[in-house]
Amino acid sequence: MTNLFDLSGEVAAVFGGTGVLGGAMADALAAAGAKVAILGRSAERGAERVRAIEKAGGAAFFQQADAMSRESLTAARDAITAKYGTPTVLINGAGGNKPEGTIMPGGDFCKMGMEGWNAVFDLNLVGGTLLPCQIFGEAMVSAGKGSIINIASMSSIIPLSRVVAYSASKAAVLNLTLWLAREWATKGVRVNAISPGFFPAEQNRRMLMKDDGTYTERGQSIIGHTPMGRFGTADELAGATVWLAAPRASGFVTGQNIVVDGGFSSVTI
Repeated sequence: MTNLFDLSGEVAAVFGGTGVLGGAMADALAAAGAKVAILGRSAERGAERVRAIEKAGGAAFFQQADAMSRESLTAARDAITAKYGTPTVLINGAGGNKPEGTIMPGGDFCKMGMEGWNAVFDLNLVGGTLLPCQIFGEAMVSAGKGSIINIASMSSIIPLSRVVAYSASKAAVLNLTLWLAREWATKGVRVNAISPGFFPAEQNRRMLMKDDGTYTERGQSIIGHTPMGRFGTADELAGATVWLAAPRASGFVTGQNIVVDGGFSSVTI
């Protein structure tokens, strides 16, 4: 029987692959047989991820890329094509939040400046999703095949308190995902999203956990709202990632938002 999740012959470009969550996705794709390009700014962290993948028997290389630059993205796409062939899987895992786009208790939304708002939208929507979809999606459409996986958020669905710009930008990521899925459905390119629940990583660990490993007040609140009673681990995103990337396993799946949240979204009161 054909292995539905075999990614042999696939070429994956992973933005955010130098981080905890993106790195786990890159590991999973390589383990399933894909040749993986780790895209980002940090050559040191990129090389570390490549070594880990190669040690596990996979194929990978690091390519520096600035997600806010069309020229850099085009150069990265061309470098991947020269080494492995046209990318057939794109993971848009770059993004994050900035304090300037957050309203802390006692803060005033009406006083939030546009600089912080725009910075978060640039990070998550423009550089984190839009531009890579344009540059890499163009090659996929020309080739007539591809799977784009955008990283949305639980706050794409229901906005989280405090992180107003982040929530709005991630909602826009999900909306763009749906628009592109419809636009490219007949061109062989599938576009889906993964919305992770709460996974301690570089950008949110201090918000969720104290230095001694206990939960912060906000972390405890999230755990109390999560039926599984814990945070996710990075490798728990592997299944959804490989499934959406695999053309035999999810060939009729597009325009979907796959929630991996330990049940967080199922709780009301």
